[in-house]
Amino acid sequence: MGICDWPEDERPREKLLTRGVASLSDAELLALFLRTGIKGLSAVDLAKRALAQFGSLSALIHAPLQAFAEIPGLGPAKYAQLAATVELTRRALAEELHTGDVLSNPDSVRNYLRLLLARREIEVFVVLFLSNQNRVLAVEEVAHGTINQTAVYPREIARHALKHHATAVIVAHNHPSGAREPSEADRALTKRLVSALQLLDIRLLDHFIVAGTTTVSFAEEGWL
Repeated sequence: MGICDWPEDERPREKLLTRGVASLSDAELLALFLRTGIKGLSAVDLAKRALAQFGSLSALIHAPLQAFAEIPGLGPAKYAQLAATVELTRRALAEELHTGDVLSNPDSVRNYLRLLLARREIEVFVVLFLSNQNRVLAVEEVAHGTINQTAVYPREIARHALKHHATAVIVAHNHPSGAREPSEADRALTKRLVSALQLLDIRLLDHFIVAGTTTVSFAEEGWL
């Protein structure tokens, strides 16, 4: 039975309009994005199949094209639409970080970094340069490496911080392997950054690792 044959108040679109977006399940939200199903499957059924295959909505969003397109009914066009939606969300979060206190909304920082780094196939090291009011002045990708290492120089980060007149920084990098724990090199680099930035009276507020769909904070784990 197609969605058009469902009771009106149970159809995803009508449900959203009458009860609000929070009333929809992940499958219903994804079905609205997909718009149509395939023969024998409604858009909601197709959404449920996709979520079951990837295990979670986050894993689906960050899936590579090849894996995404293996599901009947999905393909490059839907992948491009989803990537555009994710990028719009990332840019909206970036606007929030530039206008508000990042310390008052740490989830926005996590979500922004996850959307920025989770899809990368090599390690990327990112720095958020912050003002006295903890607003983001600039975001720079300062290093790109192989799949398991990247060269980051504390003096370069310090130089960029001075250029942006930053009083604090947040750094982040991804683990394409999906490993959650920091490597010894990650820990050593963090210590060197703290020491180098302290000489300039610049605070290192946190170091995040984006590992798959999770984001790990050095500060929260007591590693900083």
